[in-house]
Amino acid sequence: MVVESARARTLSHVEPAEVPLQVALDALADPVRRSILRDLATHDEWTRACGTFDLPVKKATASHHFAVLRSAGLIEQRDEGARRLNRLRRPEFDQSFPGLLSATIDRAD
Repeated sequence: MVVESARARTLSHVEPAEVPLQVALDALADPVRRSILRDLATHDEWTRACGTFDLPVKKATASHHFAVLRSAGLIEQRDEGARRLNRLRRPEFDQSFPGLLSATIDRAD
């Protein structure tokens, strides 16, 4: 029997196909969020915990950025012990918004 923690139950994931274009654009508009996505794009899935990103913001602000990316269907998160691991949902997102990630995260700011 697997028991989810209260923290894990707070995670909600949206399918990219259900995300309005404006929500996707808003999520990609922020340079901190783009840096998170770029970092995830260069690592294997589920290998980057939230606390391991070198972000120029405080922890609470970083948590907000991860929540925005999750609600836009760009990332998936799961808890493993005290760590929250991340996965870029590029294949799913590219299916809904072809070329949008390439146009935003595959180029330097």
